[in-house]
Amino acid sequence: MLPPGTDALIELAFGEDLGDGDHTSLSTIPADAQGAAYLLVKDDGILAGVELAQAVAAYSDPALSFRILREDGSPVKKGDIAFHLLGPTRSILTVERVLLNFMQRMSGIATMTRRFVDAVDGTGCQVLDTRKTTPGLRGVEKWAVRIGGGRNHRHGLYDMIMIKDNHHDFAGGIPKAIEAARSYLARTGRDLPIEVETRDLLEVEQVLATGGVQRIMLDNFDPTRLREAVALIDRRVETEASGGITLHTVRSFAETGVDFVSVGAITHSVPSLDLSLKALGR
Repeated sequence: MLPPGTDALIELAFGEDLGDGDHTSLSTIPADAQGAAYLLVKDDGILAGVELAQAVAAYSDPALSFRILREDGSPVKKGDIAFHLLGPTRSILTVERVLLNFMQRMSGIATMTRRFVDAVDGTGCQVLDTRKTTPGLRGVEKWAVRIGGGRNHRHGLYDMIMIKDNHHDFAGGIPKAIEAARSYLARTGRDLPIEVETRDLLEVEQVLATGGVQRIMLDNFDPTRLREAVALIDRRVETEASGGITLHTVRSFAETGVDFVSVGAITHSVPSLDLSLKALGR
C-alpha cells in the first residue's frame, strides 16, 4: 500500500523533471508510437519500488501497463529483468527517470536493511530505522525498510514520546522528564508509548525506579555494557541499542539479548541500487 502523501510526492517529482514538457520525446517520437521497455537490474540486491513505479506510470499516463517479473522484496542479481513497461513510447520515455530515481533509492535501502536483518538472524533482535531520512521522502524510505525486512521506529515527532538526552537534560533529569511526559499524556488524552534514551547504567536505574515507560534506549553502549544493561532491565521494558552500530558489529550487539537495534545508516548512508530502463528488442 502506498504511504500517505505519495501522490503529492509523485506530482512534485514530475513537476521538477517535466516542467512544460518532455521536448526531446515530443520532437523525436511520433504521437501515436507504441513501445515496450524492460527494467534491467545492474547490481545484486533486494528489489523495492515496483508498486511505486506502477503508481508513477499511472499518474503520468493510464495507458501504460506493466508485466511484472519480480515483486517488491525479491532478491535480484545483475542481469535480471524486473518488469516490462508497455504503452505509448513518449510516455515510457517521460516516466523513465522519475521511476528509476524512486526505485534505485528504495532498492538501495531495502538491500542494506536486508543485510542487517540477515546479520542478526537467529538472535531474536529486530532491526529498526530512525528519523534520519531524506526530507519529503520519509514515507517511501521507511516503506523500503519494511520491504527489506526491517521495522519502522516512530514515523515522526507525533507518534511517540521519545525522551532523548537533550530532553531530560533540559527538563531537569530523567525522573522529572518522565513525570512531565506522563502528566502531558493524561492531560491531553493521548495514548502514546514513552521511550527514554540512557547513556549509562545509572540513567537506566533512574528510568526503572521512575517507571511508566515502554522502552529504554541504550545509546552508545558497547556490547559488554549493553549486556549488563539488558540483564539489569530483565525484560521489565523493551530495550533498544543505538549509536555507531555497523554491519560488522551488529551481531555482537544483537547477541546481548537486546530487543531492537536502531540503525540510521540504512536510510542515510546507502548507495542506490543500479537499475536501468531499456527499450525492448534492443
